[in-house]
Amino acid sequence: MIKLNHKKLDVWKVSIEMSISIYRLTQNFPQHELYGLVSQLRRAAISVCSNLSEGSARSSKKERNRFYEIARSSIVEIDTQLLIARKLSYIKESDLLEVSELLNKTFAMNSNLIRRNYKD
Repeated sequence: MIKLNHKKLDVWKVSIEMSISIYRLTQNFPQHELYGLVSQLRRAAISVCSNLSEGSARSSKKERNRFYEIARSSIVEIDTQLLIARKLSYIKESDLLEVSELLNKTFAMNSNLIRRNYKD
């Protein structure tokens, strides 16, 4: 593996854990959701870490923040998709504890990263 700057970002590390949590959570979704909610949730989770990585590799603040904001939007997308999955009874409220904590933490850390980047 290459030693790159994004791997030093705490928010990136938390987003990796959040992605793993999403993958585990969606393993028990109904088979007919494999190309629906399962796919959407997993792609959005991967989008968070990927956009944080790509943003950290950009040279301008404007470009970095564009990717960080896309990552933040994917976090909100995940939140909505989890609500739908919960309302469809694909997951129990208790199943959401770990992923919700990681989602909130990632959102807050990412928002702080965006704010700091605008100030620099």
